[in-house]
Amino acid sequence: MLEPINPETLAPPVGFSHAMIAPAGARIVFLAGQTALNKESVIVGDGIVEQFEQALTNMLTSLKASGGSPTDLARVTIYSVDPVDYRAHAREIGQVWKRHIGKHYPAMALIGVVRLWDDAALVEIEGTAAIS
Repeated sequence: MLEPINPETLAPPVGFSHAMIAPAGARIVFLAGQTALNKESVIVGDGIVEQFEQALTNMLTSLKASGGSPTDLARVTIYSVDPVDYRAHAREIGQVWKRHIGKHYPAMALIGVVRLWDDAALVEIEGTAAIS
């Protein structure tokens, strides 16, 4: 099981952990960035919340196919073409997270980018998991 590390000398984390320690012998899985593409390679959803949910679902599908579960996520990086819009919808995005992952919060970062590979994509999510 992953061990979250949240030093008291840092600001209290909300919706993430400052660090995660993987158990000895864990298999490390690198999850490629996923956008809101469906099986037909079409972006699903016009808004950040809908696209976040599809991208997260896609990443979790890859994780499951690798033998892992959401609680194996050690790190997640979210790329957004509009971090202000992402933050404005943080509560809704948090609800999507809780529906799919629960209260497991890995080390996380949100990075603003000019654009993603697909022009219609608003968000891309990648991660690293440690499966024991």
